[in-house]
This record gives sequence, structure tokens and C-alpha cells, in this order.
Amino acid sequence: MTGAVEVLVSIGSNVDRERYVSAALDALSEAFGELRISSVYESEAVGFNGSPFFNLVVALYTDDPVATLSRRFKQIEADNGRRRDAPKFSARTLDLDILTYGDAAGIIDGVELPRGEILHNAFVLWPMAEIAPEQAHPLNGQTYQALWQAYDRDQKLWVVPFQWRGQTISPRP
Repeated sequence: MTGAVEVLVSIGSNVDRERYVSAALDALSEAFGELRISSVYESEAVGFNGSPFFNLVVALYTDDPVATLSRRFKQIEADNGRRRDAPKFSARTLDLDILTYGDAAGIIDGVELPRGEILHNAFVLWPMAEIAPEQAHPLNGQTYQALWQAYDRDQKLWVVPFQWRGQTISPRP
């Protein structure tokens, strides 16, 4: 794949979680081929009172520019019942966010890269540290493993059993 860049993507759902996380993995696999998938984590809703979320991070490779990826992810969300008119902090069928796009930094096509929540939310940082432990954050240069080891916020998060296409995603065998 000449010119392909590694993109780390967060997936979250707190409505019919197994269904929508599987649907996201299906759509991403169909569009981008082989995925590197973290364990699936369950966490309390952050920013509002709601049902617990399933969260994970996926690595994929693409030649698509950020704008195309962003539109594609919004379409996958819409295809799975995501409502754009809902409040920012509310229940959702599916949430797909570009966390990193190679080493890109800044606002690119309206997308903040790397995504700010990497450093603030355990449900993003822990799965990143799992699938890309030695990869460095594009702005501060620290590895995701080092950032996770230094993480000191009180966010409850745990690995949950999850299977996709007959394969155990988590817990890891």
C-alpha cells in the first residue's frame, strides 16, 4: 500500500452495544481490510448520566485524506442510527472518532489531530496503549504505554468479553 497511513480510530456505543460495535468493525473491515483491534472495554458514561459504554480502538491503513475518512465515519454512524441532532453528551448507537492520522498534528479538514481526548479519557488511552504501546503521541513525543502508566484520573474501566466474526477480541487468550 504505497502512501497508506496508519489511522487509530475509537469506537464507542452505549445503545445495543454488541450489535453496533460489531457493525462498526464489519464496516471498517469491509472498507479498509485487516484491522488491528484492542480489547473491548466497558466504562461509565463520561459527561452525562447514561448507560455504560463499550469502547475500543482500531488501527487501520488508508490512502484516504482526513476529510474523506471523516465523511465515511459519519456515514457509518448514520447507517447505524446515530442522530446528529442529539445533545453532544448523550446515549449513542455508534461513535467513530479519528484519534491519530500518522504523525499529523493540527486542525486538518476540520478534525483535531491528534484528538485531545487521548490524554484525558481512559477509555481511549488504555486501548491505544494496548495496540500501539511504542507509538509516540505526535505532540508530546511520549509513547502511549508511558502515557497510560502515568495516567492518574479516576475513570472506571474494565475489559469485557467480546467476540466478532467468531473470533475472541477480549479478553485476550
